Amino acid sequence: MSTVPVFVQNGRLDPIAANHLGRALFCFLFEDPERPMNAARFVFLDARAQDFYRDWESTAEQIVAILRTILHTEAGRNPYARALTDLVGELSTRSDQFRTLWASHIVRERRTGIKSIHHPIVGDLDLTYEGMQLAAEPELLLLAYAGVPGSASSDGLQLLAGWVAGKEYPSGAAISVQGNETATGA
Repeated sequence: MSTVPVFVQNGRLDPIAANHLGRALFCFLFEDPERPMNAARFVFLDARAQDFYRDWESTAEQIVAILRTILHTEAGRNPYARALTDLVGELSTRSDQFRTLWASHIVRERRTGIKSIHHPIVGDLDLTYEGMQLAAEPELLLLAYAGVPGSASSDGLQLLAGWVAGKEYPSGAAISVQGNETATGA
């Protein structure tokens, strides 16, 4: 899967693991100095996100809808899901855009679609994505991205994969982003 960017995230939208191409594709998320890394925090609190996501408004709406869906789902299982409510509280106090979208009460979960990004190395990419729940860990979601074969986006991913291949990584290794450890797999 060296030409398919993949990463795994939890319900809070914290990346848990990624292959090297996944880290390279979402480089700003993985470079974020705030810990733990979090897709919602990146979208709403990092100014680079509005340039990175070419359709930032749609991405922001989707992030809020996912968080609200997870919060409703989690409330039934664990009404004291502190980490998730803390994240929503943090975003509500630090981002006017988040607060406005949260007040709209959008609830939907989308596991497939198209992400339009502007990557700092390979430029504009329109990538299809699919999210798959992991059977052994149902609170985790594996996200895989691809360009339409023969498209400029597919060529851009190939270029990024070549760039990543030039880096020194252990063969077949995936990166555990929570502990910055290298683990075999993915």
